[in-house]
Amino acid sequence: FNSVLSRNFAREEYPYNYARHPLGSAISRDSSKDVLAEVRVQTPISGTTNTSPVHGQDNGQPARLFSAMRGRLRQVAASLQAAVRFRHISRRETRPPDWFVDKSNQDEATENRETPAPTCWGHRIVVNPSLPSHYKWLMVVSLAVLYNVIFVLGRAVFWELNNASPPLWWTLDYLCDVIYILDTLIRSHEGYLEQGLLVTDPHKLRMHYFQSKKWRTDVLSLLPTDIVYCWWPPYNCYVKVPCPVIIRLNRLFRMPRLREWFERTETDTNYPNVFRICKVVLAILVLIHWNACLYFAISYAIGFGTDSWVYNLNGTVNSTLMRQYIYSFYWSTLTLTTIGETPVPENDAEYLFVVADFLAGVLIFATIVGNIGSMISNMNVARVDFQNRMDGVKQYMAFRKVGRELEGRVIRWFAYTWAESGALDEERVLSALPDKLKAEIAIRVHLETLRKVRIFQDCEPGLLEALVLKLRLQVFSPGDYICRKGDVGKEMYIVKRGRLQVVADDGKTVLATLGAGSVFGEVSVLDIAGNRTGNRRTANVRSLGYSDLFCLAKEDLLVALADYPEARATLIERGCQLLRKDGLLDEDALQKARERQESMTDSLK
Repeated sequence: FNSVLSRNFAREEYPYNYARHPLGSAISRDSSKDVLAEVRVQTPISGTTNTSPVHGQDNGQPARLFSAMRGRLRQVAASLQAAVRFRHISRRETRPPDWFVDKSNQDEATENRETPAPTCWGHRIVVNPSLPSHYKWLMVVSLAVLYNVIFVLGRAVFWELNNASPPLWWTLDYLCDVIYILDTLIRSHEGYLEQGLLVTDPHKLRMHYFQSKKWRTDVLSLLPTDIVYCWWPPYNCYVKVPCPVIIRLNRLFRMPRLREWFERTETDTNYPNVFRICKVVLAILVLIHWNACLYFAISYAIGFGTDSWVYNLNGTVNSTLMRQYIYSFYWSTLTLTTIGETPVPENDAEYLFVVADFLAGVLIFATIVGNIGSMISNMNVARVDFQNRMDGVKQYMAFRKVGRELEGRVIRWFAYTWAESGALDEERVLSALPDKLKAEIAIRVHLETLRKVRIFQDCEPGLLEALVLKLRLQVFSPGDYICRKGDVGKEMYIVKRGRLQVVADDGKTVLATLGAGSVFGEVSVLDIAGNRTGNRRTANVRSLGYSDLFCLAKEDLLVALADYPEARATLIERGCQLLRKDGLLDEDALQKARERQESMTDSLK
């Protein structure tokens, strides 16, 4: 910039050296070549000094001074104009090319900036609902809810129960309140999934909690209704219904937490049908308990002993807590199950209550009985399905007259499969799972067995994972031949359980015995060129007892090896080594096959 101004001023014949001007030097320090190339300062030519002989020397001196001052002012103005233009160009050049790019940069800077972790009252509280500790906490909360469900209404109606042990009730009541308060804190910080990830920001967890409807029931269950005890003493209740403990009924608003624990348990347990039956039985008992309390309260409102329908409190036995509750529970059971044989009502209120009880009993218990029936049916569905299949096979064998000996073997095979595995169809059971989870289960079950095969040792993990999905379990009965000498080998076998015999052609001479972990037929599935046996079986293998074998078909192996050419070459080489060891490999045929393969590959290229 300095040089440009100097050339312009020199061309305009200014005696003033602009390079010494402080503004010009400042601009020159902050400028760049690209920007300076666009800056051109056009300074007007200053007026020339009048040197005409008409003027005298005295008049020429002021004129020169005036001309110099005017030139100096023009230079300053030109410098200011150049500075303004330079500033405008600098702004235009440094502006971001795109607002979206600038916003992205700001977002990245915000993400990279380390911010302090959000806390709750100085502590970071995040609860993972999938942990076992959370399940155990749900069980504790469920016990507190169940205590309130049973004893709040029971103590409110049966005054003898409420007055039995005041210190015990006081301790249990406020222990449950403490559990409720802690559960509210935990529930407001329970993690949830957002885009497949567990949210661990306490602020977001609290916002999610208050946006749901959970906080309403939690607040209702924690309302301090116990302050009514200041005017209504809780443990001075004699022959009076309800007792002051009735004000704690708001604790029942925490029942969704009990239902949540039931759902978690039903999902996690290995016996879901048994748990469902127990849950239904518990619901029946609670309903009968509530109805018993309601019957005793109505008897108090009408008057104990006023007629034959209400409870008669007269007498030493009838006044005890045990007789009061047992009779009320008995009456409630008869009414809700619609069995009848209860005392006949004698006034309108009694008739209305009994009718309402009968209707509720019909609806509730019809639903409950139907659910229990379906649960029991589901418990035996596997056995029923297995029995139907076996009956179908038996009918077919009887129709085709296959013979008693073969029919007995088939029936014994069915009995063995049911005793060992419950006739479990693994493919049908695992069909609902994605391939990834299915592969992990198969790896846990079959991988150790597959590693025992010599040709599969040190193979790539991906190949072994592909192969374990191809294994099929087969069960052989005593005396069954797995393969015979001369058969074309299309499968390889891995012994999972049982004992096999390698027998001679006469079927009596035992050449070898195979146990769990033994493998045979592995070379035939590789289809190695030069195999003198031509991929045929070289021995007879017979099951000594009931044997469980994993079968791997040749087609499945070749499909898996298509994606692993290096592993395929390694397996073929190991198979060649096994054949050389037994003297069953034709080296010339193997070499010719390799040459043909290479020439075919070259031709294709």
